[in-house]
Amino acid sequence: MEAAVAVLEAAAEKNAVAAAAAREAAVAASDAATGAAGVATSAKEAAAAALATANQAAAASSTAKEVALAAEAAATRAAWVATAAKKAAAAALATADQAAAVSSTAKDAAIAADAAAKEKEAAAAATAKELAAAMRYFKKRRFHQIDDGGRGNSSCDDGGSLDLISALPDQVLGTIISLLPTKDGARTQAISRRWLPLWRSAPLNLVVKFEVYIKKGKLIASASNIKLIASVSKILSEHRGHARRLSLELLNATDFPAPGGGCNIDDWLRSQALDGLQELNFNYTSDRDMPLSVFRFAPTLRVAMFGFCRFPESISTLRLNFPCLKQLELFGVKITEDGLHSMLSGCTALESLDLRHALGIAGLCISSQTLRSLCFSAHSKKGVTSQLVIKDAPSLERLLLLPPSLDTAPVIIRMIRTPKLEILCLRSQGISKLQFGTTIFQKMIAVSLTTKIHTMKVLVLDSIGPNLDAVVDFLKCFPCLVSLYIISDPTKDMNNAREYDPLDPIECLELHLKKVVLMNYDGSKKPCVDFAKFFVLNAKLLKEMEIQVINNGNDDWMTNQQKQLCVENRASRDARIELKIDTRKSYIRMDTHDLSMADPFDSRPFY
Repeated sequence: MEAAVAVLEAAAEKNAVAAAAAREAAVAASDAATGAAGVATSAKEAAAAALATANQAAAASSTAKEVALAAEAAATRAAWVATAAKKAAAAALATADQAAAVSSTAKDAAIAADAAAKEKEAAAAATAKELAAAMRYFKKRRFHQIDDGGRGNSSCDDGGSLDLISALPDQVLGTIISLLPTKDGARTQAISRRWLPLWRSAPLNLVVKFEVYIKKGKLIASASNIKLIASVSKILSEHRGHARRLSLELLNATDFPAPGGGCNIDDWLRSQALDGLQELNFNYTSDRDMPLSVFRFAPTLRVAMFGFCRFPESISTLRLNFPCLKQLELFGVKITEDGLHSMLSGCTALESLDLRHALGIAGLCISSQTLRSLCFSAHSKKGVTSQLVIKDAPSLERLLLLPPSLDTAPVIIRMIRTPKLEILCLRSQGISKLQFGTTIFQKMIAVSLTTKIHTMKVLVLDSIGPNLDAVVDFLKCFPCLVSLYIISDPTKDMNNAREYDPLDPIECLELHLKKVVLMNYDGSKKPCVDFAKFFVLNAKLLKEMEIQVINNGNDDWMTNQQKQLCVENRASRDARIELKIDTRKSYIRMDTHDLSMADPFDSRPFY
């Protein structure tokens, strides 16, 4: 029994051990199940993430497919464009070939035309040569009869050629003779019998200039003048043709003796040989009034110049009419204001008036429908202000205001109506007031710029300093200015370092100014350098700038000046800026009556 109990106990122990092992296995299995559940959950999450990634990949694949399809379509279109371009290139090549063929054809045609023209020219030359030979033969026979009275003598020169000038009509030869000086015109009578009667019947061009010399400070007439006076009297008494031009340059007429008494200028002027006179140059320095017989030419005169004459006071009552007069010059004459206004009122066709240093003129008022050019220089009494008023001059294109005499009072210039004024010369000495409409300059400084002159194209200015501010005021007044000439009087105390303000543009610098000439440039003075540099850096359409240097600088000095002027940084890249050594200039020479020049100062010498 004990053995059985022992067996049962042993079996019970084994079962307990087995139960414990089973329990431990169950616990381990439970832990394993729990771990497996966690792994399953992680796997589930990973699967969900993988599914999302797969969905995104699918969407990207779809987009990529669409992009590929679009790229394929673009490639198809590019291929079509390339094909069209290839066809166009082929067509252009064909057109070029056709053009080359046409050009070759045109070239051949031009060569053929040139050859034909040369053939026609040669034929024409041959025909002309034959005609000329026939004409020479005809004229030779004709002039044998005219020049030699039909005696058959040859009119050929020593070389055997015919004198074709003599074959011209009498009227043409007479015009040629009238353009020669008096002595040369008279000498044509010695050429041949053909020319013998021509000078006496040709339009008369008579120049009478007496010779003088200085003795003890006085002008004395030369003894040769007696012969000259006799020759003039003879010419006037024998000449049968009408008169074209008379030039009398006399001093005091009482100083020139003539056969039988004094020099009677009045008799000369009344000669029938001077009937119909067209041009008169009358310089008559005398303490007596000029002879009234001068004015008998008023109906026919076209050009008249009176120098140093004393006009009679009665001229204002004569009511003279000069219906053909186009050019009138009065230089250093003595005439009353009433006489001058009366004379000008009778010049109904006057185009050019040059009035300089006229004594006794304190006020002049211009009203003319035909006047195109006016040159004026005052010469009034001390303490009396001269005044020039241009009241109505619808045709006036040029106004040349030259410096007054040194001993005169200030001058006032007023322009009321000058709608065509294009050229203005302002020599500022003595001009105290200048007025264009409502724009006013006092001593060349603008005090009012309310009126702008858009017709002005050319301007000449005196400028002390030079004064850039004063010049800029004129540029603003004349916004369409094309050419600017500055006669500078250099000083050291002028400040011209001015910056150009693009917010306040100057129209002529921006759009119109093409030419600048600066005279009396002193490169050693900063005001001159700054003045010139302003135009170099700001004139945007400038074509040429001439800087006339008064310094005796060498090449290195000139190069340094170009650096100071900033030529390399010029506003207009097309501008030609030239510095050249020159002399100091104080006044300008020009032909005031030459109306054919758009710029009368261009290529003219300044002195």
